[in-house]
Amino acid sequence: MRAPDIDEDPRRGELPRPYCERIAREKVLAVQADTDDIVLCADTTVALGRRILGKPRDAGEAAEFLLAMSGRRHRVLTAVAVRRGAQVWERVVETVVKMKPISDTELNGYLATGDWQGKAGAYGIQGPAGAFFPWIQGSYSAVMGLPVTETAHLLAAAGYPVWGRT
Repeated sequence: MRAPDIDEDPRRGELPRPYCERIAREKVLAVQADTDDIVLCADTTVALGRRILGKPRDAGEAAEFLLAMSGRRHRVLTAVAVRRGAQVWERVVETVVKMKPISDTELNGYLATGDWQGKAGAYGIQGPAGAFFPWIQGSYSAVMGLPVTETAHLLAAAGYPVWGRT
């Protein structure tokens, strides 16, 4: 695994979907690889309207994000980019997620777990925060960070034997 080193800050006025697409593309292009290597990169962005909720700097910002989403729907966008040589295949998966209204006790208990750290929107649906989401429309695996079906299709397009040797 070779992690790309790119600037992940949103550009002024950049909307969530183009931002997410750009970050995945920049990541996949930043990885040094041989011509026949297949490179896979992804980015997950939490969007509350036009606002991008990135990885919170601290517990205070995590609380701000979570309270803003409490009792509301938001979008989770996951962009996947696969590169082989100069060819790049890309896909964005959008999932709508509803967070239940969260109490102060739930908020503080969740923040104390530390699970919010390093996660877009201050949560990972597969962790303790999963208890906050009674409803999703779309891809659960995309909300976790990698849409499995779409990723398999992109890898197959790049010539990777997803279902065994060909």
